[in-house]
Amino acid sequence: MDVFAVYGGLFAVAFAAATILPAQSEAALAGLLATGSFSPAVLVGVASIGNVLGSAVNWGLGRGIERFRDRPWFPLRPAMLNRATNWYRRYGRWSLLLSWMPIIGDPLTVVAGVLREPLWSFVAIVALAKVSRYLVVAGAVLSLT
Repeated sequence: MDVFAVYGGLFAVAFAAATILPAQSEAALAGLLATGSFSPAVLVGVASIGNVLGSAVNWGLGRGIERFRDRPWFPLRPAMLNRATNWYRRYGRWSLLLSWMPIIGDPLTVVAGVLREPLWSFVAIVALAKVSRYLVVAGAVLSLT
């Protein structure tokens, strides 16, 4: 098995999972950890970097895409984006700690761009959330194997 292909595949899945594309990075990480063939620290690092970079793409899209929110091709339903915007306005940048959550996490990262969250604080908070999630997954898998 080509180690670069494995890490590259995990990176790609984690990156895609952070965008609006459907992907299960936790399952990919868990499967690779369960094999015992790869460094858990490297796997968590690769997944985390991919996932944070995917979220940064959402942030970048949010910086310029807000004006298209009512178009039929817009990737997020208006109700979902409104809910995320209200959540973000209520709890501020710390709501990004929920960026790892299904359904609400991706819209939150888009809204952070729409509402002009500085990139440095966005990356710091999202990285904390995403790395923590992957550490929990890794801990759970490794404790079972």
